[in-house]
Amino acid sequence: MILALLFIAIPFLGVLGIAGDASAAVPLVLPQVQLGFSNPGSAGDVATGLQVLALMTVLTMAPSILVMMTSFTRIVIVLAFLRQALGTQQSPPNQVLIGMAMFLTMFTMAPIANQIQSVALKPYFAEQIDFVTAAERAATPIRAFMLKQTREKDLSLFIGLSNSKQPKTIKDVAITTIIPAFLISELKTAFQIGFMLFVPFLIVDMVVASVLLSLGMMMLPPILISMPFKLMLFVMVDGWALIVGSLMNSFV
Repeated sequence: MILALLFIAIPFLGVLGIAGDASAAVPLVLPQVQLGFSNPGSAGDVATGLQVLALMTVLTMAPSILVMMTSFTRIVIVLAFLRQALGTQQSPPNQVLIGMAMFLTMFTMAPIANQIQSVALKPYFAEQIDFVTAAERAATPIRAFMLKQTREKDLSLFIGLSNSKQPKTIKDVAITTIIPAFLISELKTAFQIGFMLFVPFLIVDMVVASVLLSLGMMMLPPILISMPFKLMLFVMVDGWALIVGSLMNSFV
C-alpha cells in the first residue's frame, strides 16, 4: 500500500516541484503494461502460465485460508467474548480486534511459515523441485498444525461423514476432512475459553446488582456501575497479558 501511494505521488511531486528543482524536473515515463494471449513457444511456457494461474487462485482464497487453517478463528472469537464480557460495547473497535488477531496469528504461525519456506519455497525457487512437490511439502506442516489442534472425536465425525475407507494412519486422512474437523474443534475451544472469561465478570455484575437492589436503586442500570469495576479488575490483574499469554500457550 505504501509503495502504491508513493508510485501515485511521484508524478504530482515532480509537477509541483517538491521532488526537486522545477526547472530541472524530468518528466516521468511510466512503463507500458500489456495483457493478451499468444501461442506458447514451448511446453515450459504452458507450465509457467498454469503455475501463475494457480498462484492467483490461491491469492483469491488467502482470506479463507487465513481464517480457516490458522489460529485466527480461536483468537478473534476469544477477543470478541472478552469485549462482550467487559460490557464496553464497541471498545476496542472491530478494526483493533481484527488487527490484533491477525498479528497474533502471524506470531503463532511464524514457525510453520519458516518451515514451509525452508522445505518448500527455497528448493522450488532454486529449481530443485517442481511445483507439485513444493505444494505437497508446504501442506505437511499445516496438516501437522491442524491435526495437533483437532480433537479425535471431531476428526472421526468427518471421516464417517465422508463415506470413505477408514484410514490406516493419520497420513491417509484427506486435507478436505481435516479442515472442517479443525474448524469445529477451534470453535469449541474458543467457546470454552470464552465461558471461563465470563465467570469473573459475571460475579461482579451479580454483586453490583445485589447491592443496588438492597439499596432500593432498581431504576439504575447495574451495567453503568459494574463496568468501571470490571475495567479496574481487568487492569489490576494485567488482563491483556494473561489473555494473550493463555491464548499463545493453548497452541503449544
